[in-house]
Amino acid sequence: MSAALSLSGRRGFVSSTRNETGRLLAALAASKTGLLGELGTGCGVGSAWLRSGAGESTNIVTAESDPQLAQAVAELFAADERIEVVSADWTALIERGPFALLFVDAREAKLSARDVIADVVEPGGFVVLDDFTPSAVWPPMYEGRVDTLRQEWLMDKRFTTVEVMVAPDAAVLLATRH
Repeated sequence: MSAALSLSGRRGFVSSTRNETGRLLAALAASKTGLLGELGTGCGVGSAWLRSGAGESTNIVTAESDPQLAQAVAELFAADERIEVVSADWTALIERGPFALLFVDAREAKLSARDVIADVVEPGGFVVLDDFTPSAVWPPMYEGRVDTLRQEWLMDKRFTTVEVMVAPDAAVLLATRH
C-alpha cells in the first residue's frame, strides 16, 4: 500500500483511491474468489487495497491507459504474480471477465459503460464506483442538478445498488449483479 501511495505522491496524483474507499474495497475483496478487476489503475492504490483484502485464490487485473504509468505500477507489483497490470484502455479488460468484483475508476467507463459492465460481472458480483459526493435526497442531486449517472445506477434492474457514504464528503455506489 505504501509503495502505491508513494508513487501517487511522486506522480502528483491528488485523487487516488481514498483510504475510506480502499477499506471498503479490501472488505469486499475478502468476500470474493476468482477474478477482481479495476478499470483505471492510476498509481495502483486501488489495486493495492483490493490485494490487501483478497484471498489466495483471487487474482486481480487492472488496466491503465497511460503506458508510462502502467509500467511504473507493473514494476510496483512485479513480485506479486496475482496482480496483472495491463497497459491499455479500460475496454481491454472486458474480454477478461467474468469478474467477481469490478472497481470502476475510469471516468469514461463510469459515464458510458453500464451495459458492458453488466455483461462482464458474474451474478452476485460487485461493482464499485467511487468519487461521488453524498446525496440525501431523491432524485440524487449534485451541484444543483439531478445526478443522472447515480440515478441510473440506483435504478438499473440488473443490479441492487446502494450509495454508501464512506466519509462526510465522499460516497461510493456499491452494486450487486443479479
